[in-house]
Amino acid sequence: MKRKLIGVDLAWHSDRNPTALAGGELVDGVLRLCTVEVSLFPVDKLMEHLCGIDGLSGVAIDASLIIPNQRGQRPCEKALSSAYGARGAACHASNTTLYPEADSVALSQQLSRQGFQHLGQAKWQIECYPHPAMIEIFGLGRRLLYKKGPVAQKRAGQKQLADLIGCLNGSPVLPLEIDPSLQHYFDPSKIDRLTGRSLKSNEDALDAVICLYIAALYALNTPGRVFGDLEAGYIWVPQGSKLAGE
Repeated sequence: MKRKLIGVDLAWHSDRNPTALAGGELVDGVLRLCTVEVSLFPVDKLMEHLCGIDGLSGVAIDASLIIPNQRGQRPCEKALSSAYGARGAACHASNTTLYPEADSVALSQQLSRQGFQHLGQAKWQIECYPHPAMIEIFGLGRRLLYKKGPVAQKRAGQKQLADLIGCLNGSPVLPLEIDPSLQHYFDPSKIDRLTGRSLKSNEDALDAVICLYIAALYALNTPGRVFGDLEAGYIWVPQGSKLAGE
């Protein structure tokens, strides 16, 4: 059975910042990365795009999808930070004071109206967080450093992440096949030439691919932990031994 999945690296204030999306197909226990798009905005255009994908069964989104609290952190963010903070993968705060009309919540609500249930089975959506997920998937001691710092550090971090994603081809749990037309996102020589917006765009693409991989792990019912709940907000993180191949 073929299942179409999407991973979304959703930008805060998506009317000004682009969102990245990775699309794939899960067939016979193998995930095929088919598409990457890196300049989707605003949120209503993203929803139109998702609704145009025939047979889409699941979406994993790196953004806060349920935000009922007025101040502070959501309980799921506190719990995840307690579990992963020592490894550099704590959460930022999400609340309605900081994000009174969050695009992520609007997107999630639109998906719900289309039948995508939170933590569902046949047709679903989940909130994910790449940093702790990558710690689990790749067996890392600490989160990867590829988002902040000097350009050289960000390039080095992206190359490390790209190499790790390439190793997923040999995963005993969930092999990842990358369409040849998308290999440039993972090419170290090309990453070394990226600057400014193009470097950030590649970062977004890699994050979206991780979200897609998380979606496929969820679809396969691999072990995972739900931090929080459907009322106060949640984050799904894959669990267990290292999932990537050597």
